[in-house]
Amino acid sequence: MDNNNMLNTNIQEKVLNPMPGILALFLLIFALIGEIFFFIVACGLMATDFAIIGVLLIFLLIVLFIFTCIMFGGLKMVKPNEAMILTLFGKYHGTIKKAGYFLVNPFATAFNPGVQSVTNASGQVVAIGPKTISLKVRTLDNQQQKVNDILGNPIIIGAVVIWQVVDPTRAVFAVDNYSRFLSTQCDSTIRNIARLYPYDDMDDSNTEDNNEKTLRGSSLEIAQRMQYELQQRVATAGIQILEVRITHLAYAEEIAAAMLQRQQAVAIIAARKKIVEGAVSMVEMAIDQLGANGVVELDNERKAQMVSNLMVVLCGNKEAQPVVNSGTIY
Repeated sequence: MDNNNMLNTNIQEKVLNPMPGILALFLLIFALIGEIFFFIVACGLMATDFAIIGVLLIFLLIVLFIFTCIMFGGLKMVKPNEAMILTLFGKYHGTIKKAGYFLVNPFATAFNPGVQSVTNASGQVVAIGPKTISLKVRTLDNQQQKVNDILGNPIIIGAVVIWQVVDPTRAVFAVDNYSRFLSTQCDSTIRNIARLYPYDDMDDSNTEDNNEKTLRGSSLEIAQRMQYELQQRVATAGIQILEVRITHLAYAEEIAAAMLQRQQAVAIIAARKKIVEGAVSMVEMAIDQLGANGVVELDNERKAQMVSNLMVVLCGNKEAQPVVNSGTIY
């Protein structure tokens, strides 16, 4: 049995429809006023023949007053796009998913494992943060981490995860802390997926031709795979992964300089290749036009010399210095 089925068997989400808080607040205030009024009446009965009734009435009013004060603790407020998980004496009581002001069991407490606890100056542990579970779309900025790609090259990769809690009951009770759980799973997923691909195509071939995905050339497809795998890992916690995007990708410092030289060499070779291809076509066109127009007749030896001179001029890094031949070419 998987984790999801175990969770559904043990804890079934129960959506509460509590009493409106504004109405409850007015009723509690009215009850307090009535209790005070009858307490004054009961005190007046103490001086009459109905003293016993007055004592019983005072005792009853004190009990009602304590009960009314306790009921004030059951007033809860839930903001839009938030949910409140309530526990009663250590057991799951229910979930409030709608926004508003409500009256619930005063002994039920809101539970949120994501709330941070700090110790104040007197040594008491105080919870800091809202006790409701946010259902808003949130962003997790994964810290840049160093990993090795499939070729063993150390790289620095970082990603941002857009996520949302869709099942607050599962997020609270399935894991210890759903925020830390998501962060840990995000680090592990990005690290594992990055190890399956090379940073770049080391053969300098077209990635689309050889269907080999790389971190630099196929970042969108790889990010989608990260999203799928991360969703599988955090589904138990009631979290939905909306998007994963790679925000940082670079070689590690120890090989960045060497890889930069390699990229520069590739660029130089590609540029030289274009220059040579253009020079060959220009030389071929020049020889063909000279022969076709009858400008000059060249034997094979002179053609070879002309080709050599033109290639040097066209492919050289510096401007050629012309030499004027004042005599015969032979």
